[in-house]
Amino acid sequence: MSEVARDPLYRRHRFPAEIIAHAVWLYFRFPLSLRMVEDMLAARGIIVTHQTVRSWAEKFGRHFAREIKRRSAGCLGDKWHLDECVVAINGKKQWLWRAVDQDGFVLEVLVQSRRNAKAAKRLMRKLLKAQGRTPRVMITDKLRSYDAARRDLMPGVEHRSHKGLNNRAENSHQPTRRRERTMKRFKSARQLQRFVSIHDPIANLFHFPRNTLSSAQYRDCVTPPCNLEQNRVCRRSLTAVPASYRCINPLITLQCHPTSPSNSSSTLPIT
Repeated sequence: MSEVARDPLYRRHRFPAEIIAHAVWLYFRFPLSLRMVEDMLAARGIIVTHQTVRSWAEKFGRHFAREIKRRSAGCLGDKWHLDECVVAINGKKQWLWRAVDQDGFVLEVLVQSRRNAKAAKRLMRKLLKAQGRTPRVMITDKLRSYDAARRDLMPGVEHRSHKGLNNRAENSHQPTRRRERTMKRFKSARQLQRFVSIHDPIANLFHFPRNTLSSAQYRDCVTPPCNLEQNRVCRRSLTAVPASYRCINPLITLQCHPTSPSNSSSTLPIT
């Protein structure tokens, strides 16, 4: 019997695609360090170094994130929350600009050294290019740079500027703060940009807007469906949730998560 053709993405790699995807899933799904992932794989009989996990996370994580962003482009929410937070790197301030929609899905993330209208305009240009449309409403804090950039790029979009309305974007920084502590600070702006560009799209896969789901729908979505009947049940449940949720999460909810690395299904279904 001939062997199943291997995905070209995994050529010249000694380990199967399932193990590589599982390691990448562990690293980006949970606030784990590279050595923690190494120990977790070793407990299951997979001996790899933390440097190998790092190279897998950079190579395959970038591919996963690119595919996720391609599939979700244009079908996320039409209310944009924009915010920025400071990240200290080698004694210098870097500003992490992030945009999320009304359901908490990350739309774009950008690391810049400035906190002015030019930086805000650069973020909005990336947003418009990635989403292919303007938002219905834009919500920010009271930083005047947002309004200056909006007047140039999206003059017809409603802008609400209030600190209390932007909690959605403020809370979106928390996963990055947790990873910053685990990684003992970021070493450079380039490393920060590379990490968040991979981490945030993958985190969208596991974001469940709990306030829009009933208990039964939530259980259907978090329980890995392992047969066709469960797939049909999960599909029916997903029809009642927002479109921005349906366009992303069926990528994981319609496949099984492996219970062991030898399982034939991949943890990240886009592999």
